Amino acid sequence: MPGDRPTLPPVRLTSEAELARDALSAPLLARAVRLARWAGPGTRVGAGGELVDEQLPAAAEVLGLGGEADELSEGDGEAYASEAWRVAVDTGLVAVEDPDEEAHGRSDDEGGTGRVTEGEQLAVVTSGGPGDILALWLDALDVVFADATAPVLDDLAAVIGEDGEVDFESLDWDPEEEAEFLEGVLGNLYLLTVAESGGAAEGPVPLPVLAASMIVPDDMGEPTDDVLEQVSEAMMRLDDQFRLLEPIGLVSYLPVDEALMIEDGEEPADAGGPEGGDRSLSADEEDIARYGMVRLTPLGLYGIRARMLEAGVDAPAVGDLADKDAHALLDGVAGFPELSARAETEQWLARRAPADAARDLLAAARGTDPGAPLRRLHCQQALSLVGAEAEPAVREVLDDAELGGLARVWLAELGATDVPPPPESMIFWLAIDTIAAQLDAEGEPDELRELVEGLVGQHSGFFEAAWRVDHPATAEVLEAMGRLHRDRTASKDARKAAFKARSRAGS
Repeated sequence: MPGDRPTLPPVRLTSEAELARDALSAPLLARAVRLARWAGPGTRVGAGGELVDEQLPAAAEVLGLGGEADELSEGDGEAYASEAWRVAVDTGLVAVEDPDEEAHGRSDDEGGTGRVTEGEQLAVVTSGGPGDILALWLDALDVVFADATAPVLDDLAAVIGEDGEVDFESLDWDPEEEAEFLEGVLGNLYLLTVAESGGAAEGPVPLPVLAASMIVPDDMGEPTDDVLEQVSEAMMRLDDQFRLLEPIGLVSYLPVDEALMIEDGEEPADAGGPEGGDRSLSADEEDIARYGMVRLTPLGLYGIRARMLEAGVDAPAVGDLADKDAHALLDGVAGFPELSARAETEQWLARRAPADAARDLLAAARGTDPGAPLRRLHCQQALSLVGAEAEPAVREVLDDAELGGLARVWLAELGATDVPPPPESMIFWLAIDTIAAQLDAEGEPDELRELVEGLVGQHSGFFEAAWRVDHPATAEVLEAMGRLHRDRTASKDARKAAFKARSRAGS
């Protein structure tokens, strides 16, 4: 199998224009934009650029989150406003200029210490292209990600040092470790999404599955009580983090049912965050959704892939090969799931004239390198998408030693009745090439066993002829046939034929 195949399945992304619309409609970024348009020189901020307490009620009103807003607890509107303002500042939607000397001496009670002006990025919202908007959204995602990996401070006063700064060492909190864990969780969620849905965002993933993917060792049978406790703790931390990540549009999240959180001495609805006391999740296998369900949105797939690419991870997307040549296409889709390979090929074909595409594909399918059999298999599949317009190009290779068998199969599937019969040598060469391609693509599944046994059953003396086939993979294929065939005699004959093939090749 070629060594340069991607380690992740390709993701199918929606268009940049659709993603940009999703980004602008993400609740948190939309709130940040509204506050940036509302703010001005009279907006009062503190030394760190944050809105002063006296300014928060007005900001909440601008967002429609004032004291009369439905379904909001007291102070929630101001908390949302503060969060949105932080995003506006950190993404450059607003700019907080350094105060002048006179303002330096003022306290927050006297009106704040900074001057607010419109940020350079605010214009991107109305005049920027989709790529510019998505870059702004990625900056906002960075802000939210930092918040999600910050320590939970139940008692802020207890961790304030004598110098007035937070004593992070006393929190037993490692920022790099926390960020790495959340990155790993999101990476696993991305992999589960693209692997199970052909590269598109579909159904949600249960939170326990996601937490266990980071905690439970792959080789562990029955998880120990200690491991289960770690999974439970991870779930509760992830519950908090996904609640923060949902408003930026990264995920769609159904939180953990608070009724499942049992804490000594408190009603379930009063349970606080994961640091609020010893808690465990009660068993309820009949309703897994109550433990939390999370799904990456189309925008989330884009965002996680962007972060992976920035970190140097090979995270392909369907459409990456559309501008490449036919050889790159056939090699590239070799590691793709079936649905993704078809989507990639369709995009590639859409940019080319059918006849030219067919000739390019056939030329790229030639070769004796290890990846050539699988290229020929994907070439045949790609030609089926071209349809009858590929027929002239296919007929041109009927006498080609490597492509003649493929051409005859394709023409027969098309319904052509004037296909010349292949010579026996071509039949056996095609059989070896087909099995080599299937071994490369899928290993040794049950379908391949049926193919092997069918070929041997149709051709008496198959192995006596097969070991003479001048194909680079002949010996390897015959050895695999010996492993796959369930008849002991046939299996023995296959191994003998493999030995003869190696001896003939001088290896």
